[in-house]
Amino acid sequence: MTKVDLLIKNGKVFNSYLRKFIAADVAIKAGKFYWVAQEIKTVEPKKVLNLDGEYIIPGLVDSHMHIESSMTTPAIMGQNCAKYGTTTIIADDHEIANVAGIEGLKRFMSQKSLTDIFFAIPSSVPSTTPELETTGGLIAEKETTELLKDPQIICLGEAMNFKGITSDDDSLIKRLIKICREERPTMPLEGHCPKYSGEDLAKFIYAGITSDHTQQTPESILEKVSNGMFVQLQKKSLTKEVISAVIDHNLFEHVAIVTDDIMPDDLLQGHLNLLVKRAIQLGMRPEDAIYISSFTPARRMGLWDRGSIAPGRVADFIIINDLQNFEIQNVYKNGVLVDPEEKLIPEFDFGPELLHSIEADKLTVNDIELKTNLVANGEVVANVIQISKVGTFTKRVQRKITVQDHRVLWHESGLALLFIQERYGKTNGQLSYGLVEGALSGKGAIGATWAHDHHNLMVIGTDLTSMILVQNQLVKQQGGYIAAIENKITANAPLPVGGVVSQAPISLLGKQIKQVRSAMNQLGYFNTNEIMSFSTLSLLVSQEIKMSDKGMFDVKTQNKIPLFSKDETNE
Repeated sequence: MTKVDLLIKNGKVFNSYLRKFIAADVAIKAGKFYWVAQEIKTVEPKKVLNLDGEYIIPGLVDSHMHIESSMTTPAIMGQNCAKYGTTTIIADDHEIANVAGIEGLKRFMSQKSLTDIFFAIPSSVPSTTPELETTGGLIAEKETTELLKDPQIICLGEAMNFKGITSDDDSLIKRLIKICREERPTMPLEGHCPKYSGEDLAKFIYAGITSDHTQQTPESILEKVSNGMFVQLQKKSLTKEVISAVIDHNLFEHVAIVTDDIMPDDLLQGHLNLLVKRAIQLGMRPEDAIYISSFTPARRMGLWDRGSIAPGRVADFIIINDLQNFEIQNVYKNGVLVDPEEKLIPEFDFGPELLHSIEADKLTVNDIELKTNLVANGEVVANVIQISKVGTFTKRVQRKITVQDHRVLWHESGLALLFIQERYGKTNGQLSYGLVEGALSGKGAIGATWAHDHHNLMVIGTDLTSMILVQNQLVKQQGGYIAAIENKITANAPLPVGGVVSQAPISLLGKQIKQVRSAMNQLGYFNTNEIMSFSTLSLLVSQEIKMSDKGMFDVKTQNKIPLFSKDETNE
């Protein structure tokens, strides 16, 4: 008789190849599935697990996510993901690479994790060009060639520079795509393709980019899939209309569910399992929701050894007793039961590139007083960033603002002042300024070094004193996410690893971010995700108008937009 480590009896086993449950026994040997059959008698198990008709499904595979978007480390993320059934993740850690380049990235990747972590080559470091934004690192041809030698690397991370991807010029992103095609011809090339359609979409795909994870509509998902794209559905794409489009057009082979960016306070409730449950609640069969959160993402990433319960596959699986509510009973990683309790993880030495990354001076109120030389007294027309209550897209609007003795009286116009300070010591902390509509109504400020993707120091406020208080504290503690109300810091999540990551347990970090979110609400900042809404005001590839330390830019054209003009324009 064959000796096995675990024999699971009387389970309803999800067969990924038939997309249905079958009554079967499962034998596990040396961390892999050994045999799946209706009744297994000819093995000698060390342990027997009787499921009494409960369901067994493959471990979930998250094929597009960013560890640093959860402001945590690989080890803590892995521990947290595993207890919620995500046993494999593919991480695009371009935030760390933007902060500290390839050395910081390799150090970050070296930390061990309970969940299996594969990595993407960050293709967008910086997300645009050094002329548009200052970053701490650069991933170019040399770095890409070096990373391709690492077996942990299995794809090119999301290419997002639309102009670089679609222009006829010999852009950096095109050169990186060429290297990947030559060195790893079958490696997936991931994309960030928001709102692009028609010829713009064709240009994107023609360049070699074959996936998109941005916000979808029924029309966009059909157009992308019909043009050969694999679509990764994050939370904001899981709407009744999009789910119906997937079902009605039988798109299950061409989509996956992913987390992309998940906040620390949301991690207190769950991970990919919450999105699977959401898809089921929106009308998708549990079998199909399981399929697109395990098998299709694994296949997309070339991970043949996971995403299914079959001989030779990694024995990652979940026991569920209620499919409709997707209630997880237990999770097994490599055939071993995962302890759901949070464990303290020893601090990891992330090295000087990440632990001492803020090289910016503390500012004073005088440093951020907004002035103009266009007029001494009168009015100027300001190009204003208008934020939305839903999602992270912005609009460019123009507003007339009074000027008195060259001082711009922005606070009288119901706007908030935004400044970004270069934090890497490369330009002596240069400042750029913007004005924002629809952000804050209360007296205070919000600041962060977690500012996608360049992660320079960014502060928004209605009160200069509060803004300086926040800026000074961010410099002092080497980064974080802070809110101040009436010149008093009321919420603080320190992020000392690269200014974007904490080594605190999720239970603590989640609580800190929840307090920041609450303070933002008190100041009048409301959004479906307030944290991401603010932090992507600095993301130069997320439409329509965003900022870096070098100014304000139109995302599609990458043209710089002046803060003030004397007259309104029709641009």
